[in-house]
Amino acid sequence: MDDKEQISLEEQPTPTMNGVETTPSPSPEELKQQRRLIIIASIAGVILIAILVLAVIFLLQNGETTTTIRDIFIIFMALEFMVIGWALVILVIQLARLVNLLQNEVQPILDSTNEAANTLRGTAEFISENLAEPVVKLNSYGAALKRLLEILKVAR
Repeated sequence: MDDKEQISLEEQPTPTMNGVETTPSPSPEELKQQRRLIIIASIAGVILIAILVLAVIFLLQNGETTTTIRDIFIIFMALEFMVIGWALVILVIQLARLVNLLQNEVQPILDSTNEAANTLRGTAEFISENLAEPVVKLNSYGAALKRLLEILKVAR
């Protein structure tokens, strides 16, 4: 076999399907790691469900404790809703400031950039028409004259 025919694993191109590169299959070590993660997540879910079931059973046995825990939970929920309300107010204020910034700061910058681009476009057209075009014509006339002189020299 030639050296060109031997391609190492590092130099092999990535497999493609209909012109789209596909990812290689995961290695056995990656598969083991994924399985471990799935098993740990499953065990954590089962433990969480067991704790919830035990909490419900405990709360159903003692009515006075359940009432106290319920009242405390309602208070915490009210406090949480207040914090969320303040966060939403701050978010709306920040959003209004962003809109104001876009209208009053960014829009004029975009307008001046657009104006500069239009000026540059006009300058490029002016230079093309008044400088580049005559130079190209002069060069073409010079090339034609040079060719004519070459033809006349050969004809002598």
